[in-house]
Amino acid sequence: MKIYLIPFAAMLFSIKLLAAPAIAPSPEQVTPLLNGLTIPAVTLTDADNNPVALQQLVQQKPAVLVFYRGGWCPYCNAQLSALRDIMPQLNKLGYQLIAITPDSVASINKSLTDTGGQKLNYTLLSDANFAASSAFGLAYYLDDKTAAAYKGKLGSLITTEAGTEKVVLPVPAVYIVNTKGEALFNYVHINYKTRLESELLLKAAQLALQ
Repeated sequence: MKIYLIPFAAMLFSIKLLAAPAIAPSPEQVTPLLNGLTIPAVTLTDADNNPVALQQLVQQKPAVLVFYRGGWCPYCNAQLSALRDIMPQLNKLGYQLIAITPDSVASINKSLTDTGGQKLNYTLLSDANFAASSAFGLAYYLDDKTAAAYKGKLGSLITTEAGTEKVVLPVPAVYIVNTKGEALFNYVHINYKTRLESELLLKAAQLALQ
């Protein structure tokens, strides 16, 4: 498998992006991980810059995985705020909540401190190299017109094999995963404004492990 060195203009550092699975040309062409399949063996980064193996993390307890676009996205922030409200119920059911974003470690640290004094009750992980969002089939390239408005705001500007600069984002998604790493439920919507209602997530969480 080839490994390509990818410059992140907004972050001023280089990372490695796996050539496969491919990043979709548009949100309409993503191929999300299906229910019944095992989540991929990917490594993310926590706020202390430590590597976190996702499969090992979910072995500890069932998990709700939330892929979101970044702390700059108001729809994502509203979703995470709503999820914080139902965390007591999710915890009672035995779940952990893991939020995954292409934001850098520095950005997720800012998110952790910029909470108005409220302690976060979920795990926040950086997927700055798109290893997880690509492996889950959620990552896609923005079209050039939309990307022009995003450049400078995001830390997700990459250079493709062809030498073209592209902005990459994940389609917002929610997965419920058991301790075997199997996806029991997923909600993926290509319209970033449409998010899974907390009440529906709670109901799915209640039924998933029965």
